[in-house]
This record gives sequence, C-alpha cells and structure tokens, in this order.
Amino acid sequence: MSARVDKSPANTGLTSARVRQRMVDRVRELGIRDARVLAALLTVPRHLFVDAALASRAYDDCSLPLGHGQTISQPYIVARSAELALGSIAEPKSARVLEIGTGSGYAAAVLAQIFGHVFSIERVRPLHERARRNLRPLRLANVRLAFGDGAEGLSADAPFDAIIAAAAGARIPPAWGEQLAFGGVVVAPVGEGHQQLSVLSRDKQGRWVCRQIEAVRFVPLLSGVIAA
Repeated sequence: MSARVDKSPANTGLTSARVRQRMVDRVRELGIRDARVLAALLTVPRHLFVDAALASRAYDDCSLPLGHGQTISQPYIVARSAELALGSIAEPKSARVLEIGTGSGYAAAVLAQIFGHVFSIERVRPLHERARRNLRPLRLANVRLAFGDGAEGLSADAPFDAIIAAAAGARIPPAWGEQLAFGGVVVAPVGEGHQQLSVLSRDKQGRWVCRQIEAVRFVPLLSGVIAA
C-alpha cells in the first residue's frame, strides 16, 4: 500500500510533519495508545479529504462538513473506532473490515494502513465519487469502495472481521450481524438522541452483546441511496 502523495494548497504548511504530529499528539492525549493507529493517522494526509476552504482546519481534532448533511469524522473518533476493532482482531493484516459511510474517504485511508482489506460503502453517489477522487492519488490497493445502502451492508464481500459505522442508528441493522465473521465485532454509535460509541458482538446464542464506550455525536444512519 502507499499513502505518500501530499499535495497541499499553496502557503498552508499542511505538508509539514510537525502539523500532523500535533494532531497525533492530541489524539494520544485523549487516550489512543495503539502505535499502529497513531502511525496511520500520521501517514494519511487529511487535508486531501477536506474542502479547500477548510484546509487550514484539516488537522484540528474536529469533524468538518462535507455537504449532503455529512461530515468528515474527528480524527480521535476515527482512531478510537480503529483501536476498538483491533482489540478483537488477532491478525489485522489479513482482516476484512467494512466501513459504513465512506464520506470523503479519509477513514478508509486510515483503516487501510492498519487492516489487510478495507471495504467502504456510501449511500450518496456524489460523496462516493468524491471519495474515489480523493483516494486515487494514494494508490491504496487494499481499499474497495462501493455505492449502496450501508444499512444493508455489503453481502457480496462478506464475511467481515469488523464492521465500523460512521452513522448512528437506534439499533444494529440485521444485515450487519448476518455479514459478520465468527468472533467479529461491530464498532458503531448506537442511539438516536443520546448516542454511545459501542462495541457489539454475538454470543453463542446469537444475541448481541453490547459494550458501551463513550458518548458521541454522529449523523443518523439512513436507508436507501441518493443517486445525484
């Protein structure tokens, strides 16, 4: 894999390793400890995934608008979700991970530094196409993007060792459970008003076991697709 392409707007200083390092240091201060996750954040040029008008905020630890009612996730949340998934995966470099909600493609690029095979599905076609453009210069051979309804998962490429969601629903869609490998986990925000980033797995009886991690605020998980 490769993620060394770095094309910054003129005079922004966004190619500076120091700028990215400050973001990583902040994420570490917030509790992220896995060296693989921190290295991935340091590697991926986040400014390539935000609007040019917001480039000066690319390495702030905050979410930023993408249009279509969607956002690029806060770096801490991307890191936290990856770290939680890693906790249940013995061999990350051979693991298959599905991301629900591609958005700009940033999280997929980060996950690609950590896991062997990353699949990401987006329900808004303009965002799906934008993510393709954003990711193309990075030449990440282990990332596959799909346009479709994330609530339905991606059955053609199942099973997955982890499913990581970037949108919150009141419950986990049945399709995700059906597409999860034995021993796999879902890392997702759960709830409508009050959301909790949660790690969910199946017990021997097939029932969901939920471990709540922390309060979060995500865009809602919606069904269907937006073609234009």
